[in-house]
Formats: sequence, structure tokens, C-alpha cells
Amino acid sequence: MERAEELKRAERLRKVPLDSRAVSDVLMLAMGAYTPLDGFMGHDDWRRSCIEMKWANGLFWPIPITLSVHHDLADRIQDEVALIDAETGEILAIMEVREKYRIDKAIEAEHVYRTTDAKHPGVAKVLQQGEVNLAGRVMVLSEGEYPKRYPELYIRPAESRALFLERGWSRVAAFQTRNPMHRSHEYLVKIAVEVLDGVFIHQVLGKLKPGDIPAEVRTRAVEAMVEHYFRPGTVIQAGYPIEMRYAGPREALLHALIRQNFGCSHLIVGRDHAGVGSYYGPFDAHRIFDQLWDGALATQALKIDVTFYCRKCAGMATARTCPHDPQDHIAISGTRQREMLSTGVEIPPEFSRPEVVAILREYYASLKEGQSASASK
Repeated sequence: MERAEELKRAERLRKVPLDSRAVSDVLMLAMGAYTPLDGFMGHDDWRRSCIEMKWANGLFWPIPITLSVHHDLADRIQDEVALIDAETGEILAIMEVREKYRIDKAIEAEHVYRTTDAKHPGVAKVLQQGEVNLAGRVMVLSEGEYPKRYPELYIRPAESRALFLERGWSRVAAFQTRNPMHRSHEYLVKIAVEVLDGVFIHQVLGKLKPGDIPAEVRTRAVEAMVEHYFRPGTVIQAGYPIEMRYAGPREALLHALIRQNFGCSHLIVGRDHAGVGSYYGPFDAHRIFDQLWDGALATQALKIDVTFYCRKCAGMATARTCPHDPQDHIAISGTRQREMLSTGVEIPPEFSRPEVVAILREYYASLKEGQSASASK
């Protein structure tokens, strides 16, 4: 009843449309993934988060969570506003606007993304955002489509902590993925299973890059891998509505902070975690964890070297364990797997499990059928 009344009240408030990243941030607030953040950040927290990776009160926070609007809308805002999904028109939340401020976008780009290149997708978002940031507490009224669309995957932090407790897991590694799991992913997770109690396979459900494989297909592929190649009770598959910022090392820290809320003791950090293009070194996300001060972050990085299939080893290996020449290695990546699937190239079992490939082939075949049907009209 209270929610219905707040929705009615929100209808009478000035509306602020949200882009996909801001929608994702509201939904992350709603599920408790951004705890203790209760809304969009003010100027002092924004600046210190960018430069020092902490709020004004000293609390660790590696990437600012902000909401921007154009100055003409900002000038008309006095107190409360309704936040709506610009794509669907749905009212998501009521925001109590406590502060309006302008930022130096170059500061955010340089410190968070380590580049001001507008070709970087995260920097492009910063440069394209409105001139004024709104700050204040957010009262969320909807979690969007995710709880209904992904009823088994959409696990909130309180629920994941309960699941870990139920299984007797105290040392849990989170594995983030926006791709179907290939052999390198499988190997990373199995390393974590060897040394910890279990692994939380945590899918990105938010907006992806063009060409990425939908979460529904990824879920089936992960389930197939888990069913055929993992011992029962060693992993839990879930998902959350984050939109990637591709901030490389800084985003690795944010991912660890989020998994701290979910109850994970570790985050698996492999090669170029959350990177894009060649903006970051392959192990920059490893090194940044070593730069933190004591007490900044409870969740630790489980750092793992480059993984590949070695023909001479006749199995998966890393650069730390395999003595053989690179010519004996099969480099494995989600990008290469998508290329092979889209062109119909045979995917060897050393690259991806056949049960996974079958599901992905089916998906790509459906895409081609859809394209053929459209072309024939």
C-alpha cells in the first residue's frame, strides 16, 4: 500500500529521465549492492572518490556514482523528483535532491579511467553526460524487469549471504562474467574451488556491448558447464543488473566492494579485468589492490595469471605453471569465441566444452534465421 501511494505521489513530481547507466545504478541501490550508499553522490564525495578512492568521510569508494542532467532541467528542480527509465517510461524511484553541482569531467576521466580519450566507452559516457549533477537520497519504488525476468539468477546480497551460511561457506570467490564460460573461465573458477569453499558465478545482467550474448543464453551455457564439469555444490550461479563502465583497475576495485556486500571473501581477478581495448596493462587490475590502505576493503583479489590450453601439457595452464613455448598455447577469449561462432568456424574442445558450444551454436543459428526472414520481407 505504501509503495502504491508513493507511486501516485511520484506521478505529480517533476520527472528526471535516466539513461541505461543511471537506471543500472538505481537498481544496484535497490538490491543493496551499493551499500552503504543510499543515493547519488554530492560534490565532495564525487571529487574524493575520483582522486583518492574514498568519500569525504574517508570510506573507501573507487568509482563515483552520480546522476547528471542538463542545466535547463536542473534549474527547474527544487527538492524531490521522480526518476524514470528513459527507455520504458517506468517510474523507478523518488529522489530527494540535496545538492546540485557542476564537475570537471577531465578529472573523472583522468583519475577513474586513466585516459581522456573519447573513444573509451566509459570516458564517452562522462563526456556526454549533462552539465549538472544531482545529489541526494533515493527511495527506490521498482527493481525493473530483473526479478521477474531472472527469478533464479536475481539474488540480492542478503540472500547470497544466507545461501553461503546454509552451505557452510565462509571463504567464497566471486567470478564476474559477461560472456559464456569457455575453458579459461572454467579453469579460473576451478582454481578458486580448490583453495576456497565455493564460487559465486556472478553474471552481468545490465546493458552490454553490441554483439555480446544475452544473459538467458549465457545462463544455459553456464548451467551446462556446471552440470557436466563441476562437482555438485561447489558453485552458485547468480546475476546482477550492473552496467559495465570498462574502467579496468578502478572497476575491479568496485567489483570487489560490491562482492563484499554479497558476502564474498575474494574476487577472481584475471587478465585485464573490466578492461577494454588496450587502455590498461594486462595486470594493472592485480596491482591496484596492492595500493590500498589497511582496512579499505575486506574482499581480497584472487589474482590469477594468463590462462590458456597448452598442447604439450595437454591441458589448461597459466604463464606461471607452463614451461612451453607460446606456439604450443591456444589463447582463449570471449571475443575470439564470438568470432568463431559468428563465422561458423569449428570450435575445438580445447577452447570450449562441446555442451556449451552446442547451446551457443543454436543461438547464432537463430540469429541467422531472423536475419534471413527480415531480408526476405
